[in-house]
Amino acid sequence: MAKYTEAKCRICRREGCKLFLKGDRCFTDKCAQDRRPYAPGQHGRARKKLSDYAVQLREKQKTRRAYGILESQFRSYFVKADMQKGVTGTNLLVILERRLDNVVYRLGFANSRNQARQLVRHGIFTLNGRKVNIPSLQVRVGDTVEVPEKNRKISVLAAAQEVIARRGCPAWLEVDGVAFKGTVKALPQRDDIQFPINEQLIVELYSK
Repeated sequence: MAKYTEAKCRICRREGCKLFLKGDRCFTDKCAQDRRPYAPGQHGRARKKLSDYAVQLREKQKTRRAYGILESQFRSYFVKADMQKGVTGTNLLVILERRLDNVVYRLGFANSRNQARQLVRHGIFTLNGRKVNIPSLQVRVGDTVEVPEKNRKISVLAAAQEVIARRGCPAWLEVDGVAFKGTVKALPQRDDIQFPINEQLIVELYSK
């Protein structure tokens, strides 16, 4: 599977906004996007007038990179969202939010989605009492994500309560930091996704 091995802060600078790829570091004065708010490279400071296609492409790339998904999988999500009833753009975001690695991140059990994906792949969590290691699993209403007793001493998870208290938890999720347990109360709504995404641009791009 393809893997990005360069500095993650370059991705945020390229997209022109914080994607929170490095977790808590993005909230400090060490954040590269705050220190150098322009695209990387020798021509990063140059002012460029983007075409409509370029604007749509950048919005898609920003969303895809924020959730850490490859192009083929992102396109398959769009096809699935387009086949569902309702607004395609909203359906796409809901599918992305329902990924298990994203839920682990939203619950505060990981510092970033990338870290959450690694923890899931190592079988750290259980879903409804069963061990899982597939980050792309789609959670459903009533599902329970939990850290078994034997895995709670992992240093990353030991700071979970502090992360939960600082970041907060979305309304569609419920978390018990002491018990290392989270529950999906409802499906995410568009208002629950605060990250600045214009999903209509993505729909226009794939509809060409």
